Amino acid sequence: NLAQQQEMLQILMDAKPAGAEPILHSDMGWQYQHETYISTLADNGFIQSMSRKGNCIDNGATEQVFGHLKDEFFRGQDWQTFESFKADLDAYITHWNTTRRQVKLKGLTPAEYRDQALQEAA
Repeated sequence: NLAQQQEMLQILMDAKPAGAEPILHSDMGWQYQHETYISTLADNGFIQSMSRKGNCIDNGATEQVFGHLKDEFFRGQDWQTFESFKADLDAYITHWNTTRRQVKLKGLTPAEYRDQALQEAA
């Protein structure tokens, strides 16, 4: 549904800090190859990244995050309202980024790893 993708992009554009150039990764679904979608990304400072056809390994890091999300967040949970689900998901994402240490990041949290990389690049 292209309208759904455009709605999602509008939410992202509204939340994107000035000067940021986020990478938006997707599979090769038709909506992600649509001219409107591609031009909306480019016009608003997003970098498009897309898996190669039939190659899920291209998206390995994202698949890993969603695997952990399913195991650590979704499994066995039941939310009574969308609002409670969203609040819990926001809290989990904050936890993932700021307190959950990761072996592949040399024991750092994603936020610590990002900050360290930015300091080294400066």
